[in-house]
Amino acid sequence: MDRFDKAILELMQNDVSLSVGTIAEQIGLSKTACWRRIQQLESEGVIVARVALLDADKLNLGLTAFISIRTNQHNAAWYKQLCDVLDGIPQVMEVYRMSGDLDYLIKAVVSDMKGYDRLYQQLIQADLFDVSSSFVMETIKHQTQLPLSEA
Repeated sequence: MDRFDKAILELMQNDVSLSVGTIAEQIGLSKTACWRRIQQLESEGVIVARVALLDADKLNLGLTAFISIRTNQHNAAWYKQLCDVLDGIPQVMEVYRMSGDLDYLIKAVVSDMKGYDRLYQQLIQADLFDVSSSFVMETIKHQTQLPLSEA
């Protein structure tokens, strides 16, 4: 990945609606060369998707919960059950298997505490051992752009 690829990705991370012509002009490439690079980045899986970022508050999804899960079951059958349950809950935005004191960390968005309780009732179908939730009071920093200077 050279400086042109990184420049393309930087621009696209900030505004995916930019035309190929605009990107090419800003980084000093022809439209064709820029288009080919974007196609290559997509075929290599560097560009995973082109999406719109939405404002959760304006969509009545203003409560973000981080749900910590500890389990005493570390087998394939339980893991599949957990994944199946999580796949069926659209409010679950991210799930991570963790090292340290907890096994899984889930980020979910809901409308309010009643919405969280509905999510919780679905979540416990996965036969969980210990569940603890924390709720976001204020978002201090949130970004979707990856630090390409580290790549």
